[in-house]
Parts: sequence; structure tokens; C-alpha cells
Amino acid sequence: MSSLMVNEADNKFTWVIKDFSSLQSEAIISDRFLIGGYKWHLLVYPKRTHTNCLILGVATFESLPLREHAKFSVKLVNQISEKSSILREVKKWRVDLEVPLFGVLKLITFTQLHSKDNGFLVNDELEIVGEVDILQAIEGSQEAAQPKKRRKMDDYGTGSSDLHKETRVGNETVDVNGFQVSTSQVASVRCIFEKHPDFASKVRSNNQHLKSSYINVLLGLIETLCQLPEKLSDDDLDEASAAVSYLTQVGFKVDWLEEKLEEVREKKTKVYTGKAQLQHMEEEFKVLNKKCLELKDLVEKQNADVTAANVALSFSDVV
Repeated sequence: MSSLMVNEADNKFTWVIKDFSSLQSEAIISDRFLIGGYKWHLLVYPKRTHTNCLILGVATFESLPLREHAKFSVKLVNQISEKSSILREVKKWRVDLEVPLFGVLKLITFTQLHSKDNGFLVNDELEIVGEVDILQAIEGSQEAAQPKKRRKMDDYGTGSSDLHKETRVGNETVDVNGFQVSTSQVASVRCIFEKHPDFASKVRSNNQHLKSSYINVLLGLIETLCQLPEKLSDDDLDEASAAVSYLTQVGFKVDWLEEKLEEVREKKTKVYTGKAQLQHMEEEFKVLNKKCLELKDLVEKQNADVTAANVALSFSDVV
């Protein structure tokens, strides 16, 4: 059970989650709230299998104008000592706001959270307060002038028109199994439906804007998983995991994506540990190679000494 209080005038909110330790859901989603003229909601992931951190996700349902960005400040309240509260912040230029998942924040380790003396869980209640600031981009700002570019998805195939029953809508979007997607996304979405026909069968929303956003989250997640494991940070993987939970909460069956995410995570670990071992072996090789070269020099010198000594004396040398 949770309660959300919003002060729209001050752009602030307070979210209290009760009976936190007994929560069984993979993700807890707050009510939607209006701040800065835009709708938001929060997601907390109380039970994680891959990390020992409490994760907070921030989602929005509307696109900010091109030249605006949002700063989302969140504080995990220490109910015993205010100065021990934990503050986190995420700020993004919202040029590409098709994806509703705004950001993912690591708040605290579960060990610290559940410690009785730390003051973050009092009477099994968790309190999160925050503030949203909508800011204008500065004219000529490099960050505004160069918004983040998204890598294009690979073409996953064309699929069967009988299976998908597509209807072209204007010149920009296509209806694929009830989802309005851009023409550039059609091949990818059709391929997903071919390989996982029932993955969207339990999506509850009839709002086409939200459903399109869900598809963008899905494609963005797949795009992340298609990157080289060594290029992905821990934050990237946490955000991908949060996206999986988010899609699950809105009704998608994405267990196959969760498996792929764990596969990528394992590969990243192997790359990380493998590189560390490789570096260690290279350092050992350099030491051994140096010793070999030194030994080779000694062998050659000794061989020269032996050759020089192994010369018979002549008659005149003896006499």
C-alpha cells in the first residue's frame, strides 16, 4: 500500500510505501501526478536478483518541447536523522521522448536499507520525497544543439501480412496488431510478433500514445541488448532491467528478454574478468619474456666463453 502527496505549486511530491518488506510485486508503481505541466509516475523495484540496490525508476507520459529539459531530484528520507537522507538526481534533455522511462536511480543497498538502526525503514514504511524542475535550454547550448542520437535497429525481417493484418495510417505510422508504430519500426515489430505471438496479449491500455511508447521502450531495450557487452555500463544494465519490469507491469510477456538480459550481463562479467585476467597474463608474460631475454644473453656469453676456452694450444704456445 502506498500514498502519494503532490504540491504542484512547489513542484514537489512525497511518496510513502507501507509494509515495504512484505511486498511481493517485482515493481511498485505510484499514481500518476502532474508537475510542471507534465504527467509522471514512479516505479520502485523492491526485490532484485542481479543487484543489491534499491532501484527507483522515473517515467513520464508526455513529450517535453524540444528546447526544454527536466531535472528530477529524489531523496530517500532517513526518518531518524534528516542529514543522513540520500539524495539522487537525474537530468535529461528530452529531445527524444518517445520512450516514457525517464531515468533509473540507485538509491541504497538492501543491506543498508533493511538495517534496523539506519532509519530508512521505520515501522516498515519507506518515504521518498522529490522535486521536478522543467528548465529551458540555453540558446547555443552544445547539449541542446546536439541531442542524443539513437542507433537504428537492424531490419529483423518482413514477416507475414496474413499474420499481422496491417493497415497503413497516413504516411507516418502503421497499425501492427493494434499498435501504432512508425514505418521504420514495422519490420522489427512484425518480427517480434512472429517470434512471440502472445507477448502483448495482456496489455491493458487502449491509449495509442501509451502503446506506442511501450513499443519504443521495447525496441530501445532490444537496441541496448544488441550492443557489445563491454560498451554497456552497470547503469545501462540496471536501466534495461527496469525497462523489463516496466513492460511486465503494463502487461507484456517479456521473459525471453529477461533471459537475454541475464545472458548479456553474464557476457559482460566474462569480458570484464577475462580482460583483467588477460592483463595479468600479459604482465606476467612481459616479466617472463624479460627473464628469457636476459637468460638468452647469458647463454650466448657463456657459449662465447666456452668456445674461447675450448682452443688447443699450438706447439709454439707450449714451448
